[in-house]
Amino acid sequence: MRTRPTLTWTVTGESTGESPPRTTSLDEVVRVVAGRRVVVLSGAGLSTESGIPDYRGAEGSLRRHTPMTYDEFVGSEAGRRRYWARSHLGWRTIARASPNDGHLAVAALRAEGYLSGVITQNVDGLHQAAGTPGVVELHGSLDRVICLGCRRTSAREDLDRRLRAANPEFGGTATRINPDGDVELADEVVRGFRLVACGGCGSGVLKPDVVFFGENVPRSRVERCYRLVDEAAALLVLGSSLTVMSGLRFVRYAAKAGKPVLIVNHGETRGDQYAAVRVDLPLGRALTDLTDLIARLGDTPVE
Repeated sequence: MRTRPTLTWTVTGESTGESPPRTTSLDEVVRVVAGRRVVVLSGAGLSTESGIPDYRGAEGSLRRHTPMTYDEFVGSEAGRRRYWARSHLGWRTIARASPNDGHLAVAALRAEGYLSGVITQNVDGLHQAAGTPGVVELHGSLDRVICLGCRRTSAREDLDRRLRAANPEFGGTATRINPDGDVELADEVVRGFRLVACGGCGSGVLKPDVVFFGENVPRSRVERCYRLVDEAAALLVLGSSLTVMSGLRFVRYAAKAGKPVLIVNHGETRGDQYAAVRVDLPLGRALTDLTDLIARLGDTPVE
């Protein structure tokens, strides 16, 4: 039986080791994906072309923004007020975002049977919007809300209507959207924001159904991801820096099992030393080209 430590979404130190040189050639990725049974692990870099920023790229929000932590959210009403006031404006930008060429390419590869599963670190729902079924949302989704008391889940749209009713005079200008769905707002705007309790139990604290920094990924979700990697022939990483252990763990696991790890990402990642190939290209372009190249090969797996 495998021993799997608890996974926590926290930033850890950089790894070292030999890495394959970066390339702009998709040849090896085409060969492996055409052989089928490939599982995808996607990150924020896949959604930047839809207008959603990432945390750690050249313009990543961590350079300017400290995201909400689990301890701050559950331990401070002021922290919850700050989060929900800012997110009340910011999540609408994410809700309006459309899948880009990269999401559509992943959906096409899944529909054609080349991909056996998709794991995403993103909370924007864009894989599903593109038509990909059975996506494992490792860090949850911004379109759901959970009560920390009764554990009831509800749609984010329902909460939005309730917050609008509780804050009819609320206004503010969103100066910058962050990957976790909040925006920058002046303190005086935040202070006047009214929170609402769970509509089910009437008193519980509402939290977005996402894994905050410092919060554990649910065990059942982690086990499902391990099963997908177990059943796959290879792991394809798309647009993730792999800085957090929750995603890097699956890269290490696949590599230890002797399964090729293919990384398509702009810039270096913490998993580079485990990769069989590292492709440095914009995700939309790379994945569109990948689907076209595989389509030319027909249905015969490449040896």
